[in-house]
Amino acid sequence: MVAALQTRHWEPVVRDFVRALGKDRVIRRKEELLVYECDGLTSYRQRPAVVVLPRSPEEVAEAISICHRYRVPFVPRGAGTGLSGGALPLEDAVLIVAANLRQILEIDLENQQVVVQPGVINNWVTQAVSGAGFYYAPDPSSQSVCSVGGNIAENSGGVHCLKYGVTTNHVLGLKLVLPTGEAVEVGGKVPEMPGYDLTGVFVGSEGTLGIATEITLRILKSPESVRVLLADFTSVEAAAATVSDIISAGIIPAGLEMMDNFSINAVEDVVATRCYPRDATAILLIEIDGLEAEVAANCDRITTLCYQNGARNVTSATDPEERLRLWKGRKAAFAAMGKLSPDYYVQDGVIPRTQLPYVLQEIEALGEKHGYRVANVFHAGDGNLHPLILYDNSQPGQLEAVEALGGDILKLCVKVGGSISGEHGVGADKRCYMPEMFSEVDLETMQWVRQTFNPLGLANPTKIFPTPRTCGEAARASLDPQFAGVERF
Repeated sequence: MVAALQTRHWEPVVRDFVRALGKDRVIRRKEELLVYECDGLTSYRQRPAVVVLPRSPEEVAEAISICHRYRVPFVPRGAGTGLSGGALPLEDAVLIVAANLRQILEIDLENQQVVVQPGVINNWVTQAVSGAGFYYAPDPSSQSVCSVGGNIAENSGGVHCLKYGVTTNHVLGLKLVLPTGEAVEVGGKVPEMPGYDLTGVFVGSEGTLGIATEITLRILKSPESVRVLLADFTSVEAAAATVSDIISAGIIPAGLEMMDNFSINAVEDVVATRCYPRDATAILLIEIDGLEAEVAANCDRITTLCYQNGARNVTSATDPEERLRLWKGRKAAFAAMGKLSPDYYVQDGVIPRTQLPYVLQEIEALGEKHGYRVANVFHAGDGNLHPLILYDNSQPGQLEAVEALGGDILKLCVKVGGSISGEHGVGADKRCYMPEMFSEVDLETMQWVRQTFNPLGLANPTKIFPTPRTCGEAARASLDPQFAGVERF
């Protein structure tokens, strides 16, 4: 089906978009389309045929209805900060950008809820309610620029996902526009709704089931006390053992992050926090929140565990500015890598916490085998790894080489009982590795769900699931035959 669209005549489609949205919100000129040719995974680029910029739920529905009428595939996009190619355009498709739907529609402090449009920036939610003593828990490192709609699509996490969960744990209800152009509501304003959990199905569906136009979020009361500990170690094994011991002791920190020596020095070179010891093999950043007495007791217990496992120093910060300084380097780790290398390729795998020492050793060995430097900075508490592979995309063959290295890391994660994604999604980047985790029956079952919402395959085709030409897996063609003609970019 998609292959047959290559000879499309765009004039009537564009004319209908202009009639529905206005000329200034339909982008067709090649030089303007360049702005939208990739998301945060900049290694892959492809200009869309048309970009449309709706400003209301009704305009989103109209744009999708036009795509449905002309059988045009479309790719949803929020702020474009995703790291798995989920918003990577298709050459013969429409990019529907929801970034202009930026209103906070309702703040209900009594019921601890906020209703927002998809273009609202993640951090705006907390800013809107912090004065009343509330906050929104999911906090990706890109929270100052990423949109809630994109967080919904990818089921984003962040530093505090260990204790508070990822995006799906904070979404109560959604208003959606399906790929047919129909508007529906799933979930609601109460925590438990009867029937199928369609909200849970949609969150993390990466734009393959439609576009959310209104989102009801759960907000939390700000904790009475917050403290951040920084512990430095002379071995990764000691730091990893500390992570396991903290959780085994029944303590669930708000955040529990690890950085290796490479990432420590990269951050200090660029951000200059002056609080990360450059000679440490690994550091742990541990945030504890709750009642003041609880926080004090848990800090004492965690500090004891750190020293028992060989920590050289454990520093503590309670002052908000000092806590922010300790977190600044971790939040800026990806940007710091961009200063050290022309390009970097980030992966997002999950492993059991007990496998951390083994997997980190294997990642180092894989980096040496392939000939690329790998920095490790990750959510240690829940085993969500973010290895950053440094390379130069201007050098022929390097992108393919780091793709192979990234694939080996994902296979390693699955081998030890983990997953190919924790919070970045599958998108275009990791679809080839879905069969590493799922059987043909598993994948076919997922396709049935997708086809129920997206019967013509128009919503974000080629994403999440492997196809023969993208992955060289001809045996799996029956899983998604209508996308078999889509080429890799």
